[in-house]
Amino acid sequence: MTETTDEPMGGWPPLSDSAAAADSASDVIEAPTSPPDAALAPDALVVLAPDVLADSLGDYLRAWWIRIRSGESGALPIIVGWLVICIYFASTEPAFLTSTNIVNLFVQAVFIILLGMAELYALILSEIDLSVGFVGAVGVAIALALIGSPQNWAWWAGLIVGLAACAAIGLFQGTIITRLKIPSFVVTLAGLLGWQGVLIYVFDIDKGAVGGVITVSNNVIDDLVSGNMTPAAGWILLVALVGLFGIVSVMSTSRRRARGLSAPPMSITLLTVAAVGVAGVVVVYICNLNRGVALNPISGVPWVIPFLLVIFAAQTFLLGRTRLGRYIYAIGASPEAARRAGVNVARIRTVAFGLGSLTAGLAVVVYASRLGSFSVGFDGGTEVLYAVAAAVIGGASLFGGYGKPLHPLLGGLVIATLTNGLALKTISTAATDIATALVLLIAVTVDSTLRRRGRSGSV
Repeated sequence: MTETTDEPMGGWPPLSDSAAAADSASDVIEAPTSPPDAALAPDALVVLAPDVLADSLGDYLRAWWIRIRSGESGALPIIVGWLVICIYFASTEPAFLTSTNIVNLFVQAVFIILLGMAELYALILSEIDLSVGFVGAVGVAIALALIGSPQNWAWWAGLIVGLAACAAIGLFQGTIITRLKIPSFVVTLAGLLGWQGVLIYVFDIDKGAVGGVITVSNNVIDDLVSGNMTPAAGWILLVALVGLFGIVSVMSTSRRRARGLSAPPMSITLLTVAAVGVAGVVVVYICNLNRGVALNPISGVPWVIPFLLVIFAAQTFLLGRTRLGRYIYAIGASPEAARRAGVNVARIRTVAFGLGSLTAGLAVVVYASRLGSFSVGFDGGTEVLYAVAAAVIGGASLFGGYGKPLHPLLGGLVIATLTNGLALKTISTAATDIATALVLLIAVTVDSTLRRRGRSGSV
């Protein structure tokens, strides 16, 4: 099910030979014939497929700029918007650019990023999962109850059981959606209400819960957010990760262009590796600055940051390099076309809901680690709305077939930056929610406008 593939995924590529044949057949039926002299000029072809036809950095950048002007802007608007927000807060609040605040901002963002990554599976399928917040909460409550007194399980065993419960719940809901043909909105809305009740029940039967709160009693889980790597370990990890990323990227680009497959020019690949390296150096340098006081220095990269990177890399690989990922995108773009190409649509959709719930469990582990405890009052309904907002603000489509793990990462950073900056300005929670809503509306409006312009320009 999870065989790797050389096709990059940001949308819906050809599924297989049968899918390609079906697409070709539809093109023959629907596309009008054009005279031989209507063939596209080489420059026009480069614009249509710069990844494979651009021979130089200049060709690639010119094609990239033309595509942006035609509406294919990708993540550029949200990156520019995030930078504008950062510049505004940096210029109005001196504390915004302190190492303590920046590290806190990163840590605050991880939970909403991971929950957005959990929601991404459903969004790609053109579905919605309103229950991921409480599903993750149930799994983590089970895990903490098993790890704490009087059960006293090993931390890893308790987490395995809790995350397995999350995945099982997701598979259960996915089965109802696919087999009984009930809309995901209805099933997961029922799940939002029902699993909230199950969460309360878990707290009621757990003898270690005091006043509706389970304390994180294990140092490994507690240190996930509050613990830090040593400064030297942070630099070593950065060099290893950037080196590995560079080797894999260069080898992949060379192999794919040699085969005539979609891949950017080598100069773009090297610039991407360099940009990742520079960003990593900045993050590690900031994290290694002393964030404590003279008698209690605090420095180093929080463990939760590499934890996020591991999950980000795993989801990127799964969606972009495996057959399962290809099928998820295909079903989101056109379930009927995927079915005719031989894809077991019901099974893939069910698995996707299971993966989303599993990722939600990991997100709530971070939430509990950050607070040092977990409360029965966890507001999973509100958190899932922030998760959807993070994915959509970052660039994922609400209409299915498109979305990358990068999108909830960017959207989560935007939401965390807004929340953090407005808190520094002592703005109320009400105003913060309104600001987040406005950013969401602006992001969707800009994306829709650019897409309409792109479609009108291609007609």
